[in-house]
Order: sequence, then structure tokens, then C-alpha cells
Amino acid sequence: MPVAVVTDSTAYLPDELADRHSLTVVPLTVVIDGVARQEGIDLTPADVAVALASRRPAVSTSRPAPEQFVETYRRLLGPDGQDAAVSAIVSVHLSAGLSGTVDAAQLAAREVGSDRVVVVDSGSTGMGLGFPALAAATVAVAGGDLRQVRSAAADTAARTRTLLYVDTLEHLRRGGRITAASALLGTALSVKPILQMRDGQIVLRDKVRTAARALAKLVDLAYAAAEDAPAVDIAVHHLGDPDRAAGLRDQLADRLGDRLRDSYLAGIGAVVTAHTGPGLMSIVVHRRAAAH
Repeated sequence: MPVAVVTDSTAYLPDELADRHSLTVVPLTVVIDGVARQEGIDLTPADVAVALASRRPAVSTSRPAPEQFVETYRRLLGPDGQDAAVSAIVSVHLSAGLSGTVDAAQLAAREVGSDRVVVVDSGSTGMGLGFPALAAATVAVAGGDLRQVRSAAADTAARTRTLLYVDTLEHLRRGGRITAASALLGTALSVKPILQMRDGQIVLRDKVRTAARALAKLVDLAYAAAEDAPAVDIAVHHLGDPDRAAGLRDQLADRLGDRLRDSYLAGIGAVVTAHTGPGLMSIVVHRRAAAH
């Protein structure tokens, strides 16, 4: 029996990719003025952006409840392990430094049986999570066992870099996703901040005077993140600005040349919007292993 791969909604995978790789996606929740709605189901990034712009409604996010994971795992494994559709599960999620989702998944794994469910912290979000989930699913479809599928996710996460540009650090500071000191440095003299995921946390990477220069720097840093990898995958996330995102993707693709394999353009979802606010652009770079 095959291994199933579970991820969460903050991977922001294009729908056709999740379906093609038989990924099970568990949604996170955004709460606006006390009303909880699930990302990708009954809430859009535009809804969150409007709420943030008005400055009146309180906006927060919450992890999936452990019970959601228990239900998902048991559905995949079958009742009491009998007539199971799959033999085991690898559950790959956004950074524990950003969310309690990994903790909820681990609690559920212990209830269901940790010998059959393994949880992987991607250390990132967006396609920084999506690339590891896709790698795990690819190995699972090819007949890999639990150890092989887990290793595919963990190894891909280690070879993936996530860079972000935001108009302001205020929303990240408010939500506790970046320190007050970093937020102060990033907003000094009205510079535009460039961030990166490091050790599961969002940290300040660079400061640039204008938005145009910041986006050019974002491409430079993404190109540098590819290092000397013989093959590279990229993803560009945006918040309501697909044309600008496509321009960044094309610039990076030109510089990578024939090293570029897969490239994706994807909107960012409601949960990340709640923490970054408007203007987000993100580039995720996956350096493929030499054997790929």
C-alpha cells in the first residue's frame, strides 16, 4: 500500500499540482472580527486585505485543530487501520517558528499512531513548503516507503530558499512573526525591506530605498540562492499583482538559463496576507539534487 502525503493550505500550490500529486491539504483559519473562516474554502486574500486596510476589524490566524488532523489521518489510514487506503502518512507543514500547525499535526500523529504518521517541519511557507510536499508526493507515487518519502521532504526543504518583499513590516511585527528590533531596522528612513526564511524564522535580509530597487534586489538574491546547482525550480508568489510577479519570474528565468526546470506563479493566500499586508512578492528557489 502506498504512503500518503498531507500538507496544509499555506503551501499555496496551484490546484492542478495538488490534484496531480494526490496531496491532501488541511486548511488553516483566519479570524476577522471573531468570525472564523477557512483559507481557500470560504475566504480569499482580498477579504483579508480589505479588513487590514480598514484598520477596524481585528484579524488573526489559527492553526488547524489537532482533531482536524486526526480525522484526516484516520480517513486515509482507514478505520482502526483496517482496509486502509494507504500504509502510512508523511505530513509536511509550514514552519513551527511561524505557526502551531506542526505541533497540532504531531499531537494528532501520536493519537493515531506515530509509527504510521511522520510529521516534517518544512521550515518555511508558500512554495518553501510546497516544494518539499511535492517531492514527498513524487517519491510516494513511485512506491517509496515511509523513510524514503520523509527523506524526500526533509532533503528538499534543506535545499529550498524563500525570499520576501513587503511594503511594510508593521503587520509582521504586530503578529509577532518578526522582532520589534528587526521591524525598526526595516522601517528606518522609509527603506523597503527584503526578508528571508532562516532556521524557520522570518529575518531581515536587506534594505533598499525604493520598491523598484527592492524587487530588482529580490531577483539578485534569488539568483544567488541558486548557487551552482545544475538544476533549479522557482516559484514567485504575489498578492494581487500577477503581471509584476510574471516579470520577476521572467527576469530570473533569463538569468538561470537552461538550469531552470520548473517555474510556478501563484497568488499568496489569506493566512500569509493576514501577516504581511499588501505588496507582498516572494521568490522561492529549490536547488535540485544532482541525481534529479
